[in-house]
This record gives sequence, C-alpha cells and structure tokens, in this order.
Amino acid sequence: MLIDQLPKPQAKDCLLDYAAILQLLPHRFPFLLIDRVISFDPNAEKAKLVALKNVSFNEPYFAGHFPNDPVMPGVLQAEAMAQAGCILAYLKFEEESKGKRPAFMGIDACKFRRAVRPGDTLRIEVELEEFRRGIITFDGKIFVGEDKVAEAKLKATMV
Repeated sequence: MLIDQLPKPQAKDCLLDYAAILQLLPHRFPFLLIDRVISFDPNAEKAKLVALKNVSFNEPYFAGHFPNDPVMPGVLQAEAMAQAGCILAYLKFEEESKGKRPAFMGIDACKFRRAVRPGDTLRIEVELEEFRRGIITFDGKIFVGEDKVAEAKLKATMV
C-alpha cells in the first residue's frame, strides 16, 4: 500500500506529516495548504480524510488581504479542500493515480460562514462521493474548533 511506503510522521496523533505530503502533492510553498493528515478511513461507506492547516500571520497573502484586517482568502480555503481531496484520491485509488498529478475541475455549492484569521487551525474534512473514469467528486468542509467555516462540493482529475 502507498501509505506504508511514505515517510513515517515525527508528530504524535498524525498519519502523514510534511515529508509524506511533499511526496504526494506537487504543490510547494506558498501554495501547499496542508500541514498534516490526521486520519484516513478508506473503508467507510464514503472514504474520508481529515487534514490540518495552521494559519500563520506569516502567510504571504495577509500582506494584502487585508493589511489592517487579515483574512484568509476563500479561494485558498477551497484550494485546501481540493488538496485534501487529492490526497484522498492518491491513497484510495493508488493504481489509477500512479504517476499522475491532480487537476482541479470544478466547485459547486461553496459557502463561507466566517472569516479565517491568523492563529486559526483549519480541520479540513473531505468525503468521497464518486470516483469514475479518473474523476473524483468529493464533499469538503473546513472547521475551526467546532465552527464550520467553509464547505463545497469539488471535482478533480488525475492527469
């Protein structure tokens, strides 16, 4: 299994840390928006993955969004859900994803419920809806603590 071949995490309560994530995703700073994967359940009725993103004041977008009222752009929250969904695809559909990279195809029903600010830790939950002909459809939700801050239905493919 792919997950057994990835570097083991240094941190406790962590399934995959930065070393494994860098091997899975082609994204790099400043566009890598997943810090850790804390759980993956491939055998649930709908496969599910939970990831974390620590939002730091040092993120480059805060310089202009907005200087006196820093808010994480919603489009980057959607991208974080897409990246978590692609990790789900790599782990769940190893053979179909081997040697490919993710390409974002679409987003529907995207809602932002409250601002994400420096110091927040995003818990990104993605749940598989469908995988057909190389296209993965999944539901994404982002929580800060118990508050749902964003949600969307996303679609990606491996090219």
